[in-house]
Amino acid sequence: MSLPVNAFAGRVRQRGVIGLVAAITLGLAVLCMLLVIDSGRLYLEKRSLQRVADMAALEAATRLGQCTPATTAATYAIAAATRNGFTVTDTTRTLTTDCGTVALGANNLRAFSLNASQNQAIRVVVTHSVAKSIAAGIGALFPGGTSDTNINLSATAVAAVPPPLAMLTIRSTLLVVDSSKSAILNALFGGLLGSTVNLSAVGWNGLINANISLLGYLDQLKLDLGITAVGYTQVLGTTVSAGQLIQSAITVLDPTGTLGATASIASLQALKAAVGTTSVSLGDLLQVKGGSETAGLNTNLQLFQLVEGLVQLSNKSNGLVATQTINLGVAIITSSIKVLQPPQISAVGNPALAALDPLGPDRIYVRTAQVRALVSFNLPVLGDVASVASAVLNLAAPITDVLNDVLNLNLAGAVNAVACALGASCTYTDLQLFPTPEVDVSLDVASGESYVTGYTCASPTNKTLTTQTKTSVVTLNVGQIPATAIPSGSTTPLPAIVALPIPVLDIGTKTRVCSILAGCSTYRTPMVGGGIGISANTSIAQTVDASSPPTFSSPNLPDITQPPYYKTYDTSNIISSLSTTIAGVHVDMYKPTTGNSNLLGNLVSVAGTVLTSITAALQTLITSYLSPLLDTLLNTLLASLGINLNEVDVGANLSCSAGQASLVI
Repeated sequence: MSLPVNAFAGRVRQRGVIGLVAAITLGLAVLCMLLVIDSGRLYLEKRSLQRVADMAALEAATRLGQCTPATTAATYAIAAATRNGFTVTDTTRTLTTDCGTVALGANNLRAFSLNASQNQAIRVVVTHSVAKSIAAGIGALFPGGTSDTNINLSATAVAAVPPPLAMLTIRSTLLVVDSSKSAILNALFGGLLGSTVNLSAVGWNGLINANISLLGYLDQLKLDLGITAVGYTQVLGTTVSAGQLIQSAITVLDPTGTLGATASIASLQALKAAVGTTSVSLGDLLQVKGGSETAGLNTNLQLFQLVEGLVQLSNKSNGLVATQTINLGVAIITSSIKVLQPPQISAVGNPALAALDPLGPDRIYVRTAQVRALVSFNLPVLGDVASVASAVLNLAAPITDVLNDVLNLNLAGAVNAVACALGASCTYTDLQLFPTPEVDVSLDVASGESYVTGYTCASPTNKTLTTQTKTSVVTLNVGQIPATAIPSGSTTPLPAIVALPIPVLDIGTKTRVCSILAGCSTYRTPMVGGGIGISANTSIAQTVDASSPPTFSSPNLPDITQPPYYKTYDTSNIISSLSTTIAGVHVDMYKPTTGNSNLLGNLVSVAGTVLTSITAALQTLITSYLSPLLDTLLNTLLASLGINLNEVDVGANLSCSAGQASLVI
């Protein structure tokens, strides 16, 4: 059977089709290969360009480049691009630098906002003109195609640095403890805690000379409390026992548990036993804002300051009054101390946010403690001091004249009893100094404070931190003060204190009566002429030098990881020397009272050189015997609480960048 003619005809018509398909396929393969190679070339060029932009932006941001008035950002970016093989001087290459900020937009995506005065973020745009692809060249052959054989590739990178970080610290003024101060510290801290503290001078100095890492301490405390939240807001806000806070410090300083014999660790263990179960919040002592970077908290605190603050926090919670009696040989002293507000010894935060509202929620704020102190001095030996007896005799004659003239009394002059005629009665002035030898001194010390009001960060070596520092408000009272001035329990509000005058001179008379049968007898009538008393009720207001706020500046403004630089701010000479203050108390003459020899009557207004000489003599006496005791004791007590009435010591740190720059767009 023969095949149809049509079958042979179809085969003839299909002859050569395979060759045509093969040719077209080969052409398409070559074209695709060219496109792949060309696209790869452009991709690699684009990738290289992006790498240059990234490195340039990172370097400009890391070095805190500026766009105005300096142009250091562009300089740093160009230098980085050059090192990475991108030569800006080439006419085919460009690099532009802009400064600004980065914020989340309405779509929750980061957006760059141009602001030449800000360098929170730096944007770098690089372009490179390269040859077009082969496909683009072929397209140019057709009508409507462009004859430009080059194409401009561009890459954009935005790098930002973490926000600046500033820290303020108020330093304790107790630098060295000897055996006498250690006894005062033991009694003071024990009284504040309602327990017994018995540390040696070596133990106290071990705390003073030791530092603890703030970051390590907070991390350890988070671990001990089982807190897993990011940041430190929760750990600072958690109420926890003061003993646990001290134990966490022990763990940081002695992670292996082998340093128990060292002075600092042994002291911490003893204090841990003393604080008991009183619960406190560490955030009342240390302020770390939530936005602070972990690297920025890698700084140290003085161990004594931490312990000092924890003890005062505990006292604020337990409401106890620390009472101690000290025998200094020439005087018996009883002191009572109560913490009204614990200190804020350290604060870390973003100065940019703090400057917007210096006392707002983002403030960087530190303060000393607010306390009330009552000190009673019993001076039984003054009457036996030779200089005191001499002063009494020297005062006798002018006192008599004043009493006769002002009070219309008819007192005899200061004569010796031997001069009285035998067998006759005679009355003469008799003066007694300090008939009641107890003197009370109270101090209300409000918080001295300092907070950040501004900052500049032109570069890591050209920066400033402006603070506002206020001195303490101090109310000083000298006289007779009731013990109820410092009640136990609730501390708000405390009763106001008005010191009653202390009788320092009893103007009495002695009468001698002689008879042949009974002989001579002498009796004394106290306060016949009243007396002289001393008192002081002085309030020194808080002072602020608003015209020229204190400014820390480079090179005396270290980074946050370094020890702070301290400035001493003199106060308004609140008590530069308690000797001067005591010498300036009121010395007044009072009318006699009836029925009570220990009280003084109404004040008698006496002017002239006579009372002036009396005042001078008494002030000399007080300055010689009372003031040195006040200076030593009160300064030690207040210094133990981190308070210095003469000055405020504020330490500052500022890191213009609290970490490494990173690409954000």
